[in-house]
Parts: sequence; structure tokens; C-alpha cells
Amino acid sequence: MIGTEGMLAVVADIGGTNTRVALARGTDVQKDSIRRYRNADHPGLAPVLRSYLADLGAEPAAACVAMAGPVRDGVGRLTNLDWTIDRSVIADATGAGTVAVLNDLSAQGHALDFIPADALTPLMPGVDTHAHAARLVVGVGTGMNAAPVFRLGGQTLVPPSESGHITLPLQTEEELRLKDFIAAKHGTPGVEDVLSGRGFERVHAWLCAETGTGTPKSASDIMAGVGSDALSDRAVAVFTRILGRVTGNLALVTLPFGGIFLCGGVARHFAPHLMPMGFGEAFCDKGRFSDFMTQFPVHLVTDDYAALTGSAAHLAELMARP
Repeated sequence: MIGTEGMLAVVADIGGTNTRVALARGTDVQKDSIRRYRNADHPGLAPVLRSYLADLGAEPAAACVAMAGPVRDGVGRLTNLDWTIDRSVIADATGAGTVAVLNDLSAQGHALDFIPADALTPLMPGVDTHAHAARLVVGVGTGMNAAPVFRLGGQTLVPPSESGHITLPLQTEEELRLKDFIAAKHGTPGVEDVLSGRGFERVHAWLCAETGTGTPKSASDIMAGVGSDALSDRAVAVFTRILGRVTGNLALVTLPFGGIFLCGGVARHFAPHLMPMGFGEAFCDKGRFSDFMTQFPVHLVTDDYAALTGSAAHLAELMARP
């Protein structure tokens, strides 16, 4: 029998805009095999996988897909894309005997033990703790989600979550006006309606309406104005404060003494501004529990392929089970 370290697997990470596919052996993702596909150019995942494997002449024994949306019984529908991901369809497209479908944040959780130290940027030091303490991954990109990560009996457990759709926590009159602005078009706002790429654009658009100055911009243009444009600075500050508060709330639910790991494209773009713009203060602003909050280490994950690694790690665990 071939060990899991020699087993060829295909792994895929489906975001709201792009899908990345790679080959892996064990927990090692072959970086030179990574290909990126624009979702809008394809009717679904199966044609992407068939094209990828045909191009590389690969015949994987296992397949794992990480997707941005809830997964139940091997079937998931993407939150921000009209694709349904089905384990049986993946098996047919790849010929793989072992197939798994994960939420993308679950894949990030499975990756934590394999992320190199140079791909982690410390934001808050926290307190050293034992190796098996709970951890928390928080993803901010096209959408937003978070998931706890536990180690139990040599296995990694990442319970599914849809944290991006909990009600937005608001504390000030200004934030209530932001809620009303979003609700006028989108209904009662969830966390993702602010903490995402398009959510950041909504914050800026609200500030334009609130102040009667400026015009709404794309997220990239807003970020380009940081340091030279007052509305851009204010939009970053509002976003950062709410991200800190939401992350702190989730930390109190899961008590991740093993660390909190921020990931996703938007989180990485905000990295230089998080601490200067008040992430830490908002994270710790929990009344008499404010000092308690300083125990949690917070890191930024800069490894853009962590979900692929997590998918490979999950397959390796599955194949190693008796």
C-alpha cells in the first residue's frame, strides 16, 4: 500500500472570484502545479478540474475542494457564486477514490500546523500557551467567515461556521447610521456586509453620503488614498474598528488561547493599518474583560496558498485513519 506521503491528490480553493487548483503529495502542495482560473469563465467546478488534470496528465487518488460557503453531507453552494459543489461530481471529474469538500475556513484551520513561520505576521503578542489550545481562523476577502480549530486525539477538528452572517455588532450613533445606510439597500446587515471587499466600499460610500463630499470608489482606489485623503483614512478606521470588535467577540465565544489567525486578501491589504487604526483597542474593548483579551495572540497569515495546504492536510489525515 502506498503511504499518504506518496499519494497524488488534487486540491482546489474556490473563492468568490477565482479558483486555484494544485497537485499535492501528503501535506506537500506542489507549488509549480498551481493554476488559477477565473470563475466567470466557467459554468462550474467540474470543467475546471477536468481541464486541469488533462493539461497536467495527472490521475489523482484523492481530491479535496475548499469552497466559500456552507457544506453539508459533501454538498455545498457558494455564497457569492452560483456554483454547487458536490462530492460525487468531483469524484466523477477527477476519478479520485477519496473525495472531501470543505468550507474554505475549515481548510485554513487544517493548514495552521503547516504554515511556515515567515508567513505569519504577529499583530498582538498574547500569552504563550500549550500546543493543544483552541485556535481561531478569521477570513476577510470577497466574503467573511471564521471557524474554531481544535486538536483532539491526533486529529484536527474544524467545526463548520457561517460567522459572516451574524448580525453586525454596533455601539455608536455613527455606526447605527452606517447600519441604516446599508439596510436601505440590503436589509439588516450581517458582519460580511461591512467586513469584506464590497463591504469596505459600502463604508466609503456611506461616508461620502454622510459628509456630502467625495464620490464612492473601488476598494483599491480607497486604499490608494490612505494617508492623503481624509475619507479614505476614515473608511479604513471604521472598517478596522469593526473588525477588531467582531474578532474580539468571536474570541470570547471560542477562547482561542492557541492564537487567532487573520487570513484572506482584504485582511492582508489592511495589515499595515490594523494596529495604527485601532484594531487592538477595539479587540480588547470588553469592559471588565478588557485585560482578559490580551491573552490571545493575533497573527496575520500571509501564505496565499494556505487553503490548498489545508485541503492536502485534511486528505492526509483521512487516508491515515484506520
